[in-house]
Amino acid sequence: MKNIVVIGAGTMGNGIAHTFAQSGFKVNLVDVSEEALQKGISTISKNLDRIIAKGNLSEEQKAETLGNITSFTELSEACGNADLIVEAATENQDLKLKIFKQMDELAPENCILATNTSSISITKIAAATKRPEKVIGMHFMNPVPIMKLVEIIKGYSTSKETFDAIFEMSKTLGKVPVEVNDYPGFVANRILMPMINEAIETLYNGVAGVEEIDTVMKLGMAHPMGPLQLADFIGLDVCLAILNVMYDGFKNPKYAPNPLLVNMVTAGKMGVKSGEGFYDYSETKKAEKVARMFQR
Repeated sequence: MKNIVVIGAGTMGNGIAHTFAQSGFKVNLVDVSEEALQKGISTISKNLDRIIAKGNLSEEQKAETLGNITSFTELSEACGNADLIVEAATENQDLKLKIFKQMDELAPENCILATNTSSISITKIAAATKRPEKVIGMHFMNPVPIMKLVEIIKGYSTSKETFDAIFEMSKTLGKVPVEVNDYPGFVANRILMPMINEAIETLYNGVAGVEEIDTVMKLGMAHPMGPLQLADFIGLDVCLAILNVMYDGFKNPKYAPNPLLVNMVTAGKMGVKSGEGFYDYSETKKAEKVARMFQR
């Protein structure tokens, strides 16, 4: 497999495109708007600069990586010779089913169709296609270029050949693939999201404040980031969507999203992406932080 199509130029999509391109694959990056594509490629360029600053990449390698990426706003133009298509659109079941139906109609017969979903059933997604044996989950972790783990999720009909091909390909990307079966939330989010939800519950009940809860988990449990800050970086809307999928799938109240999370998302407080979640990421806050640094 040499020709890769990535659908979605957002946080996960541009990270996946970056990772494939840096590993020498030709990548067609697809999004509905030219603005989203340019923003995604700009993010890839900045992330490559960070790698260069650490001495782990040359300017020539950066140019090669960016040269491996071509952007498209039309899926029909992007996947004519695709060996693998990785869908990294919003965590919305109806949207993913629609995209997979299009992918199936447009992609070559031997093309593998993968989804970066973090919670939605691979079997259900595969059922939207006429090639369920070639549909698989590739759940990358954020930030994709840095995090080693990839959950490889088999649907009910995923063939051994498809699984083996994607498992081995993940290794060529410098990742550590882990085989996971098709249950809501898989492994990562089945464990992570209840922890985040419980941290929100702890805040909701007034047990402690945001920074206090995160500090306990960082210093007491050796987590690199507290659960509330992590939720902000994942996106509170994404956390809510995953919890809803798990709650619907298991019918277990322990997966029911906390009312505070629901209200924050309804109010547009999505975390880093919106400038405010459990923490304030606005430009005003950044300016205040810089001012404090100069006052020291």
